[in-house]
Amino acid sequence: MKLIGITGPTGAGKTTALGALKELGVQIIDADAVYHRLLAESAPLRQALTDRFGTEILDGAGGLDRKRLGAVVFADPAALEALNAITGPFIRAELDRLCAQAEQAGKHAAIDAIGLVESGIGERCHAAVAVLAPQDVRIRRIMEREGISYDYARSRVEAQKGEDFFRAHCSHVLVNDGAKTPAEFRGEALALFRRLLAE
Repeated sequence: MKLIGITGPTGAGKTTALGALKELGVQIIDADAVYHRLLAESAPLRQALTDRFGTEILDGAGGLDRKRLGAVVFADPAALEALNAITGPFIRAELDRLCAQAEQAGKHAAIDAIGLVESGIGERCHAAVAVLAPQDVRIRRIMEREGISYDYARSRVEAQKGEDFFRAHCSHVLVNDGAKTPAEFRGEALALFRRLLAE
């Protein structure tokens, strides 16, 4: 089984690249979706987060409110680091389970994770591919996708690693800045992934 890591900052537009992987029959494992599912379902994770950040991150029903948690951590680098330290082991264990499932099914797999490099998950991958776009393009995409304000979108973008970090730590880069048509970018992604899966 080949395992490809897909990363890049939020709003870079990884959806088309992931679509190309799906077209090639690769099992996509979305680390963000895993994270959100764990926030909703894992009582031990919820307890660890409230121990660190307090009950103000909970909604009226006692569940985690992701926007409240985001408001705390995206404004404070130390809080974001603490969040990643708490959630990391939970996420890695679930990613390992999903990768093993894909391997048992005889499929190649790709892990889509913003924190692919920092988490150490990228070291397990045959290749790490960064999807990048300029900051202003990313802010606009996040605002349109999630219906959030410019300031909140910008705080999320600025809380993440910059383009230089991804270029330095990834073996391959795809630029999705809107200069190419979606079809052209998809073709570029398909060509790269076909090559990586054949190696």
